[in-house]
Amino acid sequence: MPIKFSGWEACAEKTKHLQPGQAPKRSHGYTMYHGTHKNTAPTIISSGFRPSAGGTLGPGVYCSRDINKAMSYPGLCGPNERVVLQLRVRVGKVKKIDPQSLHLMTTWQQQGYDTAWLPSSMGRMEEDCVWDPKRLAVVGIAHCTDSGLKTSLENLIKQQGTGAALGQSGPAGSKCAGCGMHIADKHALEKCWSCKKDICAFMHKHACVKS
Repeated sequence: MPIKFSGWEACAEKTKHLQPGQAPKRSHGYTMYHGTHKNTAPTIISSGFRPSAGGTLGPGVYCSRDINKAMSYPGLCGPNERVVLQLRVRVGKVKKIDPQSLHLMTTWQQQGYDTAWLPSSMGRMEEDCVWDPKRLAVVGIAHCTDSGLKTSLENLIKQQGTGAALGQSGPAGSKCAGCGMHIADKHALEKCWSCKKDICAFMHKHACVKS
């Protein structure tokens, strides 16, 4: 009798650093950075990102694989006021912005893309713009000159638990019986069509074999 397989496995390279000029692969997770003011960092960690209304790549959350790019933001404050957040970004469907796609530079979201990637060129460091803030999770503090604040922010990241690590917005709440995430809103559970086990669409992996 043939073996039938049912299920899925999510693919995410949790600590993968992209090299300069290397295109991100669809649906993978990568390490990137986001620069913000030290007063804003706690809110981002505890409540998630608020997408910008516009920018070079249109509306979305801006980040970069180049920490030097992130360390230059925000522009109108001193270096000691800046904090660089280390992120895990699930890029989804990526649109590379090159000379042939400049017409999509600020409208890529409307074409079904999750992330826009603007490669480095002519002295400009690369940057990415992510449409859905839930695709970004703060996993560490890459730069902070105030050691006390850095410790406080790192503790705040730990307090967010599984929810923050998986890109959930808001503080950790109850656990989903299917995927184990800390969630604010209940996930709907379904029966696996093969083994009839209760499963959640947010589970990292589910597999069953039946002869």
